[in-house]
Amino acid sequence: MHEINKKGISFLTINEREVVGDFFQNGVITTFHDLSNRTVGELESDISDWAKTRPISLLIPALYSEFEGPAIPKIVSELRKVTYLDEIIVGLDNADYKEFEKAKKAFQGVDARCRIIWNDGPAMREIQKDLAQHNLGPLERGKGANVWYAMGYFLASGRGSVLGMHDADIVTYSRDMLAKLIYPVANPTFGYVFSKGFYFRADEQGFNGRVSRLLVTPLIRALQQTLGSDHYLSYLDSFRYPLAGECAMNADVVMGLRIPFDWGLEVGVLSEVYRRYTSGRVCQVDLAGVYDHKHQHISENDSSQGLHRMATDITKSMYRKLAIRGQVFSKGVFRTLKATYYRTALDFVDHFTHDAEMNGFPVDRHKEEQLVEMFAQTITAAGEQYLSRPMELPLIPSWAVTLDAQPDVFNNIQRAVEIDNA
Repeated sequence: MHEINKKGISFLTINEREVVGDFFQNGVITTFHDLSNRTVGELESDISDWAKTRPISLLIPALYSEFEGPAIPKIVSELRKVTYLDEIIVGLDNADYKEFEKAKKAFQGVDARCRIIWNDGPAMREIQKDLAQHNLGPLERGKGANVWYAMGYFLASGRGSVLGMHDADIVTYSRDMLAKLIYPVANPTFGYVFSKGFYFRADEQGFNGRVSRLLVTPLIRALQQTLGSDHYLSYLDSFRYPLAGECAMNADVVMGLRIPFDWGLEVGVLSEVYRRYTSGRVCQVDLAGVYDHKHQHISENDSSQGLHRMATDITKSMYRKLAIRGQVFSKGVFRTLKATYYRTALDFVDHFTHDAEMNGFPVDRHKEEQLVEMFAQTITAAGEQYLSRPMELPLIPSWAVTLDAQPDVFNNIQRAVEIDNA
């Protein structure tokens, strides 16, 4: 039976819960589990109360192509049921004028004020050009640049105290994902400044999340074996899905972030949060029992595309962070790391193969091992690139630095976005 709490909201009794997780805490950050004891209405009621004094914004970085798929209509349909958001900011890439207009219409009907940032439009292009002339802003276009400009508008508008962010390609989206993601940061008594989402990813083809499963986690373990104990590596290893695009943070975090413009975005954000805050102010949240979005192609023979490029950028991002912490790298270290990673990753293939088989998921062990071999080559290739360009830092200046150098930048961004959305 459902019972009614003191706010008049229905929630599940203990006998009706379908608990799909556990309450085990491990690592150096707090994990919020989905134990199915509260409805989305209960969570949203709390958030709505807090949003009266701490307004909440949502950022969605998107390519226009995602507006032609099934994900955006599903996301908008769910967001029309959400009443606690003050604003929705959509960073739009690869769109001409007609496509920009279509994107604006797609978000009609949501309760929150919605602004589409047309990154390919003349107004935003002028801002990008001006920042580039002053060695500010992203050096390349991509998701990192999209997120950075959208964060700039979030700060310029001054409407939000808390910013949630998720990708635009989630085909299994539901509004409870957003509520769970935002809850720990919005809650004024918890004290968290940053939350990271995690979830189980699988489809009819088997387990997904290949880069997280077969590169990032085994690489972190291999780095710990090769380099020794390091709190930063323990911090990264605490995240169940470090490459998830879903996170929430308060406005102070946004102002000080220096984020990568390449595929190292998610690891880069985690690293920046680690640099500025104690791990006790960081948490992760179980967002969904079912999650699916578009998949990157592997691109075994082209390191500039697909999972190959992603793996290289992520790996270099980790090397740079460790170097900043005083770690000295050499060709010998990278050779040892490659061998350690390879053995560790093959053990992970065993673990995932057995888990998939026991739970009735298809698995192609040969393809998994081939991917591990590609990632192993990437580890040394990324190491060679790092040694040849050790001072390369694909980090965008924080908005605090940018604002100090260009005091009018927020006014310019706000003016450009408002004109485009008029």
